[in-house]
Amino acid sequence: MKRRLQTYFTSLPNDFAASIVVFLVALPLCLGIALGSNAPLFSGLIAGIVGGIVIGLLSGSQLSVSGPAAGLTAIVVAAIGKLPSFEAFLLAVVLCGLFQIILGFIRAGVLGDYVPNCVIKGMLAAIGLILILKQLPHMIGYDKNFAGDESFIQRDNDNTFSSIFSALNAITPGAAIIGIGALVMYILWEKFFAKAKFAKLLPGPLIVVLIAVGVSQLFAYAAPDLVLQEEHLVNIPMAGSASEFFSFFTSPDWSQLMNKQVWITGLTLALVASLETLLSIEAIDDLDPYQRVTPTNRELKAQGVGNLVSGLIGGLPITSVIVRSSANVNAGAKTKLATVYHGMLLLLCVAFIPAVLNLIPKAALAAVLIYTGYKLAKPSLFAAYYRKGWDQFLPFSITIAAILFTDLLTGVLIGIAIGLFFVIRSNFRTSVLVVNDHSRYLFRLRKDVSFLNKPIIKNKLEEVPDNASVLIDTSRADFIDKDIVEVIEDFMLHAQLKNIKVTVKRSKTRNQGFNETVFRKVDEDEDLVRTYEKNIEEVKA
Repeated sequence: MKRRLQTYFTSLPNDFAASIVVFLVALPLCLGIALGSNAPLFSGLIAGIVGGIVIGLLSGSQLSVSGPAAGLTAIVVAAIGKLPSFEAFLLAVVLCGLFQIILGFIRAGVLGDYVPNCVIKGMLAAIGLILILKQLPHMIGYDKNFAGDESFIQRDNDNTFSSIFSALNAITPGAAIIGIGALVMYILWEKFFAKAKFAKLLPGPLIVVLIAVGVSQLFAYAAPDLVLQEEHLVNIPMAGSASEFFSFFTSPDWSQLMNKQVWITGLTLALVASLETLLSIEAIDDLDPYQRVTPTNRELKAQGVGNLVSGLIGGLPITSVIVRSSANVNAGAKTKLATVYHGMLLLLCVAFIPAVLNLIPKAALAAVLIYTGYKLAKPSLFAAYYRKGWDQFLPFSITIAAILFTDLLTGVLIGIAIGLFFVIRSNFRTSVLVVNDHSRYLFRLRKDVSFLNKPIIKNKLEEVPDNASVLIDTSRADFIDKDIVEVIEDFMLHAQLKNIKVTVKRSKTRNQGFNETVFRKVDEDEDLVRTYEKNIEEVKA
């Protein structure tokens, strides 16, 4: 405990600076996702606050940040439309939390470990590209679509690519000046000042946003034609008094507890939110400079408690989210206190200075998100995976394409399927080695030999010419399918008709399922085995 407290204390400058960056990234996303979900704007902020403080304290992850997720908007929109009221939906969020706690106790978190690393990297790169493509319209003042949307087909009937062309035909000059200028400033800051000591307490995004606010206010005096309208500024609900502020918090409608649709919605949210969380955790652990491992079952329990609290006080469902988490990593966070600080900043700023936050241009925040996206999808990442070979590059690139043209979960499932295909293909190609030197043949079975290998083994055995000698080495196989055993036994029974001498080397420690009666007349020729093994590299060459 003492060492942990010391770590938190020494990491305070890094964590606090990172929390400011995450706060600036989370603010438009919380509002945008609430807007896109047809929910009260404040419900998105509640989810962001709970995700930062409650889940931040309970989670075992040091760098993950939780909040409302774009991947749940379609489910939330459909649920709010079907259920009698928003309060009934909040009850579904509470049930979602309970289901996630149960998933944590039954150790469902292990599912995240089965996602190939190339798919995780593809997911990160895809999120980066989505950030760039989706935020480009916002950076030049085209705010038809809500911030944080990750789906290919948008609510305004545009898609990810057509929205950019629509934006180019409807540029808002003031927003474009601020947005492009903010992006240039952020790039210059990262290039020349990011490593300076003062940058630990004055992160680049904060400087960029403050300058953007100043420029926006300057327009009112120097260039009235460039003044930004309200739709191009952050729009946080403001309360005139403490009682009005607390009225933004809403309780679930417990009278809907027997509504079957509420339970179905809660279970659906729990399953999708848990999958997104596990994927995000795997991705952020991969980005962690210290490669710390998050206990996934504990994470599911923490997410469950977070959703339980969020639903009880009027918030949207929560997951661990890649955009905010990657911003946290890139900003130099060291411990999970950065996540907690960002939640506290959201709460304090929304409660006490909403009018100040409402001066922030969306274009400036879009510039911050675009640069965050660039860090996730650097060209060097694509080059590195290309050098690794097609078995890594294809799952990586197909995952990216699938996420870009569908959504996060669908794209990842497609990526996992492609990755699994290459794993099976690799095992298929390496589990059976067939070489020959004139009339001597070696069949070596390695690792796991499944029924998928049956055709090649059967055909190769039948190609062995008359009067040849065959060594079948099964000693290195961990598993041999019964179909393969049958093929080998059948060959041994009719090999004598072609005057083929068969020698079999079997494992002395594992029962591989062969019929002993078949081997009564087959003796292992140790000299032949040693000869084959001595010359195997020459034969392969």
